[in-house]
Amino acid sequence: MKTSADGTTVSVSTAQGALRGVWNDQIARFSGVPFAQPPIGELRFRPPVAAEPWEGERDATGFGPVSAQNPSLMDSLFGGESEEWSEDCLYLNVWTPQLPIQDQPASGSGLAVMVWIHGGGFEMGSGSSPLYHGESFARDGVVLVTLNYRLGALGFLELGNMDPAYAGSGNLGLLDQVAALQWVQQNISQFGGDASNVTIFGESAGAMSVSTLLTMPRAKGLFHKAIAQSGAASASRSPEQASVDTAEFLGLAGLSTIEQLKEASVQELLAAHAAMGAARMADPQGIVEKHRSPLAFLPFRPVTDGQEVPADPLGAVQEGTAAGIPLLIGTNLEEWKLFALMTPPATTEEGLLARFGLVSENPAQALEAYRSEHPGASLADLEGAVLTDFVFRIPATRLAHAQAAHAPVWQYRFDWRSPAWNGMIGAAHAVEIPFVFDLVHDHRLHVLVGPEAPAELASAMHLAWIEFARAGVPAAPQLPDWPLADVSGRPVMLLEAVSQVALDPEPLTTQFWESAHLAEA
Repeated sequence: MKTSADGTTVSVSTAQGALRGVWNDQIARFSGVPFAQPPIGELRFRPPVAAEPWEGERDATGFGPVSAQNPSLMDSLFGGESEEWSEDCLYLNVWTPQLPIQDQPASGSGLAVMVWIHGGGFEMGSGSSPLYHGESFARDGVVLVTLNYRLGALGFLELGNMDPAYAGSGNLGLLDQVAALQWVQQNISQFGGDASNVTIFGESAGAMSVSTLLTMPRAKGLFHKAIAQSGAASASRSPEQASVDTAEFLGLAGLSTIEQLKEASVQELLAAHAAMGAARMADPQGIVEKHRSPLAFLPFRPVTDGQEVPADPLGAVQEGTAAGIPLLIGTNLEEWKLFALMTPPATTEEGLLARFGLVSENPAQALEAYRSEHPGASLADLEGAVLTDFVFRIPATRLAHAQAAHAPVWQYRFDWRSPAWNGMIGAAHAVEIPFVFDLVHDHRLHVLVGPEAPAELASAMHLAWIEFARAGVPAAPQLPDWPLADVSGRPVMLLEAVSQVALDPEPLTTQFWESAHLAEA
């Protein structure tokens, strides 16, 4: 690497060619770096192909376009900046403090590398969102990589039942993530990173991706630790469900062949996706009953095709597919409060029991367990507690226990309640992200965490995540000792203004789910 004469830009060589990035406050950022060829034309609905080399020095001072997606009400909640989208979206970004480097470091001599996989229900989001900017990680001695991957129909529309040559197209977004990790292995040493110490981490769909990557043969050896925030290995669709979703999408798009899909404009595909989402939102109770899943609102998710993703991802982890990979995993106390802003809760006990019946074979027993665990809770809060557990907490706990037989595992629960939106969000889904990135001071994120979020908690979480990536154990001076996850004792770090360790913090509802069949989320 070399800096420019005025100190504002910096250059680095990669396997594809030279890049020119930004140099500021002892941190370098290289953005809009292609890790695969544009997935357009004949490469639409095809696995990613390695980026081609280029001549001269490529400008990497500005972020690249993000994956094609429909507008979302969540945009303003997660940073408030619209980003240019394109089908040509396979770009990543690197933040690093390790400058200058005269020679490529030997394996094991560089900085810990953390690769962030963004959330957004597999249909929105990007690696360049202000929520995920990596200055704080680089400031504290980590090389941070964020990335885009194909979303919606372009990333998760399974076409193998129409043409075996397209088998696996329902997991293209995951294969994009694998391609980015392969790029990291080939190039990260040039940015000061240690390719033998890579941690993948993500939230929501990003955490579901992290959990699924633990099981994927193609991802073997590309990372060495994993962090899953509010997502586990239970969000994939079966091939049968994927076929139903594909048929519905094609009907709404007015298409019937793969050739028509390949020739359709991106706008046409996005319009069909929007229509599909609107149709499901128009009858939330009916769609959940039909698909037996609160995640039916997300028709584009990974597919357990038995080829790219095992037919039973959790079972694969139990069998040791990710042996030796330490795992840090957790959820937020009130995950469902974010989604409750968009989906009205049940207003009667009969209605609540009906909704409990969608996730439990014994809704009356579920109601009894949750009323005992949450005395005095409203119907809305009881519903939110059940859905928080069904979609997030229990799958995370089961993944933790599956991996604990093969590697060190730590669990957390994020309990700090945001005062934003007059307290309606609380400790909801995604509220922990500005703490992990140590960005609670960023005014753009105050709509999510408020202007006075505890900086000490942000520092503690941020440092614990870094120490896990660096040394394999989550620790920070502000936190008590964090014991390993244990099936019998279930120690969980409760992250709040004053964090503490609790043994099995929700025993009654945990016991209920242990005796109940957890349907596919």
